[in-house]
Amino acid sequence: MTVGVLGGTGDQGRGLGRRLAAGGRRVILGSRTPERASQAAADLTTAEPGLAITGAANEAAAREGDVVIVAVPYEGHRTLLDDMAEHLAGKIVVDCVNPLGFDKRGAYPVRVEEGSAAEQAAAALPRSRVVAAFHHVSAVHLLDLARAEVDTDVFVLGDDRAATDLVAGLASSIPGMRGIYGGPLRNAGQVEALTANLISVNRRYKAHAGLRVTDV
Repeated sequence: MTVGVLGGTGDQGRGLGRRLAAGGRRVILGSRTPERASQAAADLTTAEPGLAITGAANEAAAREGDVVIVAVPYEGHRTLLDDMAEHLAGKIVVDCVNPLGFDKRGAYPVRVEEGSAAEQAAAALPRSRVVAAFHHVSAVHLLDLARAEVDTDVFVLGDDRAATDLVAGLASSIPGMRGIYGGPLRNAGQVEALTANLISVNRRYKAHAGLRVTDV
């Protein structure tokens, strides 16, 4: 399987790419600037020789990925997906974008007209199978070479059960992580918003907190 990552030069994109490549997948880190993507990929493969990670323009990552992860800032989310719609037709698209604002009191969720970033992605990509996942995974833990396992569960939401099962399997393939079905895509808004609470936890306790679902 080839996994494309749009916004692959950011911490979240690089971290997810690194962990998925460690599981034997080919990963393409995408960026608006291909040179930055190539450098990000080179840095990861230098630190861990043998990883199948390359860098390219976002268009190439979208076109060549069997599954494509969207890990861009919310401000450029809709514009990027509108531009990538043709390349993403027929693909599973995993949206992990959290629409958040920040002020002196900390992080807070911002209103999205479609209901959530994931639903916005579904509106922009009517020919793709959109799944929401990986919202609460610490990029610090993903990139930490000394951390063998990432201790967290991942809510996976979507309206296509085969697609959510595949993405849950991707999450569960990362040591320490589990993919947990969290309902249809319409429920993605509260999952994205919960990230603001985790940021507050992290600031208070100087941590990189994740979530665990009990009795599953």
